[in-house]
Amino acid sequence: MTQTKEDVQMNKIGTHIRSLRIRQNLTLQDLADSSGLSKSMLSKIENDKAIPSIAALVKIGSSLGVSISDILEAEETLSTEYTSYNDALQNLTITNKGYSIFPFASKFHSKRIQPFLFVAKKGEVKKHKLTHEGEEFIYVLEGKMTLKVGSIEYTLGTGDSVYFNSLEPHGIIPISDEVVYLDIFA
Repeated sequence: MTQTKEDVQMNKIGTHIRSLRIRQNLTLQDLADSSGLSKSMLSKIENDKAIPSIAALVKIGSSLGVSISDILEAEETLSTEYTSYNDALQNLTITNKGYSIFPFASKFHSKRIQPFLFVAKKGEVKKHKLTHEGEEFIYVLEGKMTLKVGSIEYTLGTGDSVYFNSLEPHGIIPISDEVVYLDIFA
């Protein structure tokens, strides 16, 4: 069986989470207790049998005292990082929620925000509600979607944006065949 770029990238995430946990002398149960994720789920993530959602990455990072970018890190650290739009689109990772993501600036560590490119296709995104610490800014680049934050539902089209507290339950559903948006976590 041939591995794709996405498989290799996700393998690094599970391996890196395990490495960060072990360096801090934490057991899998310790991380489960502090993150609110099950020991079973964390084991699947560390063994590359499950792809963590963004919310799970935030919880794991918070428990390990690192940012999402530290979890997604590559070998080198940069102070400036350029990514073309085409490179981002060609290196998307499919999540278990049905949308694809690309983490910008993965080689730029200790950043205060984590920008992501999301691509969601109508009929593929599973209904979901996420919560995690921090704030989020969503800006729609192409297409149309519904974003529910708490009890309020927003219809967003190209050029529209929403800034919100990520502790509010939130989730998106594409309205157009495909929606491409920038999601920045702070």
